[in-house]
Formats: sequence, C-alpha cells, structure tokens
Amino acid sequence: MTSRLRITVALVGMIVLVLGGWLVREATDVAAPGDASGRVPGVESGLPVEPLSSLPPEAEDTWRLVESDGPFPYPDRDGSVFGNREQLLPERPRGYYQEYTVPTPAESDRGARRLVTGDGAEVYYTADHYDSFVVVDADN
Repeated sequence: MTSRLRITVALVGMIVLVLGGWLVREATDVAAPGDASGRVPGVESGLPVEPLSSLPPEAEDTWRLVESDGPFPYPDRDGSVFGNREQLLPERPRGYYQEYTVPTPAESDRGARRLVTGDGAEVYYTADHYDSFVVVDADN
C-alpha cells in the first residue's frame, strides 16, 4: 500500500469514527430543555418528563412556594423528608428528597398529589400518592 493510500484510508477511518461517535451520542442523548447542560435534572431516572405547565395549576403554585421557601399550606408536613420507600425514584441517602403538598380542589385533606424535590435540583410529581412519578421540567 502506498503512503498516499494509507493516509487516505486513515483519514476516512477517522471521519467514520467521528461521525459514528456523534451519531451514537445523538441517539442516546435524552437532552431536554432545563438546566445549563440542556438536561432536565432527574431525567436519568428513566421516568417520563413533563413540563410544569402541563401539570395541574396547583402544581405550579406549589413550585412557586418551593422556590420562594413558602409559606406552605401544611407547614409541618411540607418540606419534610421523603423516604422513597416505594423505590420509584433513584436511590439516594435519607434526607436527599423533600416532599410538598399539591392541593387538590374539593379535597378536605392533603389529597394525593405531591411535588418531591431532590438536592440535585430534581423535581418529581405524583398525582397518586407515590404510586407513580414523572420528572418535572420546571423551566417549561
């Protein structure tokens, strides 16, 4: 093989490797609007991602309270540690997650809806008292 042919084969090989790496990254990237990296915190959990604007309006109200540190409708419960006993969220040390009540109209008690936040800026929503969760894209 001539040196010119070897150089050409090497260049074509490098181009194929670069394009292949780019395609693999694009195919496996679960980027969505969110933090500066382009990812929604918590997306690595594999749970579905929902924009905050698609949740009940009370969830947006609760999120505003979380961001401003209250006042909360259930001050003795809101902001308390969420234990993740159902193990539906990524495993983290105790105290990593906090839960907040999302009021349900016409309910006389706290109802079943919650926002759960993580120390890594994750926000999760459950409408069924921890039977299922979605990752919340709080920027949308």
